[in-house]
Amino acid sequence: MERLGKNHGGYRGETIDIGAVLLEIEATAPPHGWISEKFGRQGEFDLPAFRRPPARTAHPAPRIYLSAGIHGDEPAGPLAALKLIQEDPWPENAEIRLLPCLNPTGFTLNQRGNPDGLDLNRDYLSAKSAEVRAHIAWLERQPRFDLYLCLHEDWESHGFYLYEQNPDGKPSLAEKVIAAVQQVCPIDRSEIIEDRPAQDGIIRPNLDPRKRPQWPEAFYLIMHKARQGYTLEAPSDFPLAIRVDALVAGVRAALKFFGPA
Repeated sequence: MERLGKNHGGYRGETIDIGAVLLEIEATAPPHGWISEKFGRQGEFDLPAFRRPPARTAHPAPRIYLSAGIHGDEPAGPLAALKLIQEDPWPENAEIRLLPCLNPTGFTLNQRGNPDGLDLNRDYLSAKSAEVRAHIAWLERQPRFDLYLCLHEDWESHGFYLYEQNPDGKPSLAEKVIAAVQQVCPIDRSEIIEDRPAQDGIIRPNLDPRKRPQWPEAFYLIMHKARQGYTLEAPSDFPLAIRVDALVAGVRAALKFFGPA
């Protein structure tokens, strides 16, 4: 499987009608046991959040957080969220929070940032944007999570890769995710990805968020809401369907750690 060679200086691939995708998610989620709420607004769009209670009572129920669509030029994430809702692979004893699109207007503009051009995924320390302030306020109302998964794409990547944050040395899920994804999508085997050492598609950054001037969503999560998490990066220069399948496969592999669906 070869790269399409479309992306030059930015994302030049397929786009999506984010309004239609969100409407389909809103229609598909309730029959699968999801409860929806709105935590903010961006332009013409409400910002939706979904909660799926555990189907089987377990104490304590593991809690998993999943987000997508913070960059408006990364369409695979919201589509993967929709496909996961449709396929219903969630562990029956887990409680899930799902935010399928954090920057919907970015998709209408086909740009990384919000309508003001601000990269929301660098705003979780200063919280200059209304969207991130609303998201943080929502997160503060939620319980702590056992795992977070953030769905992304990289328009420059040679294949799929991921970032792992696991400061307490819990059993890693990274290799399991890579093993599942490589069945549907090439893995970026570069030794350096995004200026950081990598091995077999896995980046384990040795960073202290407290010393960083800008925070992505993942930094906020690891500092305040979870002690283990993964940012999954699908390669944007491959067909959109492949990128969606890669993200779905990665999420499904991580979910298996928490029990059967």
